[in-house]
Amino acid sequence: MIFPNKRTLNFLAAASCAISLLIAVLYFQEYLGLEPCYLCITQRAFVAAAGAIFLIAALHNPSGRGQNSYAIAAILTSIGGAYFSGKQLWLQNLPEDSVPMCGPPVDYLFDVFPASEVITMLIRGDGNCAKVQWELLGISMPGWVLTIFIILVGVGLFQLLRRD
Repeated sequence: MIFPNKRTLNFLAAASCAISLLIAVLYFQEYLGLEPCYLCITQRAFVAAAGAIFLIAALHNPSGRGQNSYAIAAILTSIGGAYFSGKQLWLQNLPEDSVPMCGPPVDYLFDVFPASEVITMLIRGDGNCAKVQWELLGISMPGWVLTIFIILVGVGLFQLLRRD
């Protein structure tokens, strides 16, 4: 079987991340009016970071250890994002009486609190993260984002383990 070269695959992974972010912002947030929760924003940051790593790898196009370093960075970033998708799925499946309290909107947090505290709040999540706002085929949005992260981990592993 013939696979695309490393540079092309890195560009495709970066483009997939960019398209995912555009869909999240333009369709879900702007068109449907869904407000992203704290964990949604955290997941977006990880998708953007993974996309940036794949894009830099494609532009730099190193061989050997350089390519492996980019692949490992993309894998670790995608695993980090998958953790937060899993955390949101866990919150969505908690009994109603176990869901944490909802917090203020993200814009307010950035206006009132220092960045270090805001990042801690975003990573922790809140009751808004437990609300299922959208589903496709019975899978909520963090489930689909988790699928994206799993695919990105797969691409990173493929890039890491493939022979030139």
